Order: sequence, then C-alpha cells, then structure tokens
Amino acid sequence: MKLTKSLLAATFAFATIANAQEAPKFSLSGEFRPRTEWRDGFNYKSGIGTVGTNNAGLEGSTGYIRTDVRAALKATYTTDSYTLFTSFQEVFVLGDRTQIDETSNGNFRVQEAWADIKLGKYSSLKIGRQPLSYDDQRILGGLGWAQQARTHDVGVFKYKKEGYSLDLGFGHNSTGTDAFYTSAKLFSYKNIAFARANKTYGNLNISALVLNNTFEVSTDGTDAPNYDLLTAGIHADLKLDALTLSANGYIQDGNRAGGADVKSAFLASILAKYNATEKTTYGLGYEVISGKTSESAAFFPLYGTNHAFNGFMDRFYVGNNANNGGLKDLQASVATKLAGFGLTLTGHYFKEHTEFDGLEDKDLGSELDFTIAKGFKGYKVVAGYSQYFEANKTALNAKDTQNWAWVMLIIAPKFL
Repeated sequence: MKLTKSLLAATFAFATIANAQEAPKFSLSGEFRPRTEWRDGFNYKSGIGTVGTNNAGLEGSTGYIRTDVRAALKATYTTDSYTLFTSFQEVFVLGDRTQIDETSNGNFRVQEAWADIKLGKYSSLKIGRQPLSYDDQRILGGLGWAQQARTHDVGVFKYKKEGYSLDLGFGHNSTGTDAFYTSAKLFSYKNIAFARANKTYGNLNISALVLNNTFEVSTDGTDAPNYDLLTAGIHADLKLDALTLSANGYIQDGNRAGGADVKSAFLASILAKYNATEKTTYGLGYEVISGKTSESAAFFPLYGTNHAFNGFMDRFYVGNNANNGGLKDLQASVATKLAGFGLTLTGHYFKEHTEFDGLEDKDLGSELDFTIAKGFKGYKVVAGYSQYFEANKTALNAKDTQNWAWVMLIIAPKFL
C-alpha cells in the first residue's frame, strides 16, 4: 500500500513537472525612459552651415535643452518549441505634438518582432526584426543608449554547445517591387550577411566575425549598381585575476555606399581594466581607426554601439566622421562605488591617424566624461557631464570648449 502510494505520488509529481515545462509562458513588461539633456557641442558636426547639421557648438551659437522619452510595451510568449517576442515603442520629444493635435509625431513603431524557433537540442532559428549585439558591440550592437535603439530585419541560425557558439545571419531589405532600395543613408544597406563564432578557452574568450554588406544608391529612383563591403576581425577578452584585457582587430575591404574604394582599412584597440578593490576599477586603453587616404576610404565601425566608444559627446562615428582622417583615441578611466552611487570618470585624447587635407596626425582635442548612477526601489537614475576641449577650432568654426549634461530616469515594470 505504501509502495502504491509512493508510486502514485511520484507519478503525479512527474506529470506536474512535465506539464509545467510544457505549459506556455507569457510575460508583459514596459519601459519608461525620459532623458533631459543640455547640448552645447554634443554630436557636433564639421559641416557647419549646411542644412541638417548640428550647430550647437558652433562659435557664436547657444546651447539648448532637450527632453526625449522612450515609452515601450514588451510581450514574450514562450513554449517548448519557440519564443515569440514583440515590442511596441514610441520615442517623442517634449513639445513635438501640440495640444489637441489629431496627428501623431510618426515615431510609434514595431520596435522588435521576432520568433526564435528551436530546431534541435543545440540549434535554433531566430527570424524577424531584432537587435544584433555581439561582444563589446564595436561592429554589431543594439545601441541601447539611443532612445530609438537599433534593430535589423534578419534571420539568424544559432548553434551553441559546450562553450562554443556559431551565428549565421542574413537579411534582405526591399521596397514593394524590389527594383531599387536606397542605401544613401549612413547606416542603411540592401543586404547583410554575417558569420560570428565564439569559443571560451579557460580565461580566454575569443570571437571571430565576418560581415558583408551590400549597398545600392540611386538619386533618381532607378536601378543602381551594388557595392559590397567586407568587414572581418576578432574580439578577445582575457582575465588574469584582477586584470582584464580586451582587444579588437578588424579590417574592411570592398566599396562603401556610393562606390568609394576601401582597401585594407582597419580598426585596432586594446583596453585594460584593473580591479584595485571590490569597489574601484582603473582602465587604460588605446584605439586606432584608419582614415581616408589617396588609396582608400576610411574604416567605419558600421552598426556598433558607437556612443560607448571615443567619448560620450559623440564627436566621432555617430552620424559623422564617416570618411575623414581616422582617429587615435587614448583613454584612461576610474570607476568606483560610493554610498550606493556608481561613479565613473573617463578622459580621452584624440588625434587623427592618417594624412587628410594635407595634415598628418592632427590634434583633434580632448574630452572628459563623468557619469553617476543610483538604483532605487523599482527605478534607476543615471546622469552625466561631458566637456570637450577643441583643438581644431579654426577648421570647424567651433567653440574652444563644448559641454553636454544629462539626467535619465529608467522605469521598467513587470506587469505579468
């Protein structure tokens, strides 16, 4: 009798566990992220005086205050055979819609919509609108800092087993007729294809990426020639007790959008971080990005989270500096925790890398970035201040010093 009861109890428990594993799961979350900024040189562009350029930072201009908001609703549905995710989002600037206006600002959109379908024990296929974020996000990143973030319309085959992973992705952008798709905008492309492999060897984590982009550009809407740009390289992280070393090495070859020849353009970087105590970390890094020469167009880091590199004021490779004289970036940082606050101070010194406009290794200036973060019950507040010291004032018609200050509230509730 006792044995029968035990068997019945075990069977019931097993069935309960099995049903729980098979039962679909649904979650619903949201995000409310307003950010107020003082801009007086943030993302300053050298093409001053032309329509669409950023004049804040121009000699004689005045700074301004801007508040934008990310408001999102996210839903996840998970079964044993697939996961479905959708995210609806609007990014708006305070004041971009007048009172009782019947129209929207046009920024409401399906931010993400993808399904991750299990193909086997170690493989799956993720298809739809999704972020591509790998390693330190130098070449492919989600760009979470930007309120609109970055997504790609792609399919990605994923394989992962015993510390090894392989992602194979492809995406094709088209119009209704597919006769022509403009790649005139800086970060757009007609096709994307990539392979990314990752493996951990003890304290060493290493990734290899091969990425090909096809661009099609036309000014009159007719069919245009395609240009292909190949980007390939590695990212590595090595942990040695309190010291962590991170390195990037990438090359580009082919043609940029519009047909500019790219021959062995490159990006190389190394970053060392030392955990001096449980609360304090020091960093020292150096990055070189090749610029425009008589033989080649410049290297461009494409679809990475570029805000995280080369200074928070976005003076380089954030819709600017696309085919200029390259960059040398020497940086030093300290991060610590004090009374529940996370504090980080980073300094950058910038120079050009290659000859451009008859000048070589031109001094581009320096920058100081300070951030402070504090978590509270149910929300987080992050703020920062950056100052840029201009060394190319005459050429850019820029102020001697430019600054940027910001404060951001992050609330991400879990509804279900």
